[in-house]
Amino acid sequence: MVIHLDREEARRIAVGAQRLNARRPGSLLDVVRQLTFVQLEPTAAVAPTADLVLWSRLGADYEPDDLTTALEQDFSLFELGLMARPMEDLALYRAEMEAWPRHESTARWLDDNDEFRQDVLQQLELDGPLTARDIPDTSLVSWPSSGWNNNRNVMMMLECLMMRGDIAVAGRRGRDRLWDLAERVYHADIPTVPREEATRIRNERRLHALGVVRNATPDLPVETTRVGDSGEAATIEGLKGTWRVDAEAIGKPFKGRTALLSPFDGLIRDRKRMLDLFEFDYSLEMYKPKAKRRWGYYALPILHGDSLVGKVDATADRNEGALAVHAIHEDTPFTPDIEDGVRAELEHLAGWLGLALATPRS
Repeated sequence: MVIHLDREEARRIAVGAQRLNARRPGSLLDVVRQLTFVQLEPTAAVAPTADLVLWSRLGADYEPDDLTTALEQDFSLFELGLMARPMEDLALYRAEMEAWPRHESTARWLDDNDEFRQDVLQQLELDGPLTARDIPDTSLVSWPSSGWNNNRNVMMMLECLMMRGDIAVAGRRGRDRLWDLAERVYHADIPTVPREEATRIRNERRLHALGVVRNATPDLPVETTRVGDSGEAATIEGLKGTWRVDAEAIGKPFKGRTALLSPFDGLIRDRKRMLDLFEFDYSLEMYKPKAKRRWGYYALPILHGDSLVGKVDATADRNEGALAVHAIHEDTPFTPDIEDGVRAELEHLAGWLGLALATPRS
């Protein structure tokens, strides 16, 4: 059986799955469990990505210290690959960790640097938690890369040991991650789910977090949006190809709201899906020369109900004590209701940041 959706219902399923409808989640842990992860991307033109994602769901009930507490004190979340995940989900990654690495070149590099690996583990056992800066490079063979990671041997060894489940991120010192033995960070009573079953569960949870995804979807730099054969096959009015839809989300009542999104928000992370479902033109422009930017360095997409309606070009100017709104771009002419919603969200965002709101002159 193939389920047929119109585009409005598909959008509403996607918005509800990301907890961006009018019914806000109850807690930080509720949000991360639903989304499956929150990206720890450090760019903070307005606020760090994780904080923006959590604020857009929880509103003023969320404080950045809540995330730090969850990761570093009560360990209800753990960090893996620059993403915060529910600690109980570690069970879904242990089998993959035991089989890591997948690439022969990485396995060979680790074999060539076995003494280096043992040096790192021994130093963490004696002195951890430590930053990468605290650990000497005793490698015999440099990490083979012509790009950013070339010769970053300590960091690459730490990343490898994290992916193997030998060490874990225990916190941060400024922007630097603190590393320690995994047994000191992870909950000891979390089991290992067999790999095939873990893949199935992760696919199901990913679909539950996204609501609806295209059957053939590319891997993304952050995390794939592939869901295997989870959910039900679907077609969407006006769109080519088949999709997978979370059957539990079909037909649920929908009440929307206005929200300002991080450029890395899960609703728009898959830009092709964003364009298909929302007909929204957007890209992050902070890597473009200023003269070539259409919307701004770190423009925040605006969600209103089940539609993406524009972008806010804003920066948090801590020196001036202001959330500076440089421009508001309307993809379609704003109705009074949209204008009121955007203004209210900007006021809420400024208040949450502890800044005054400075909007452009009309």
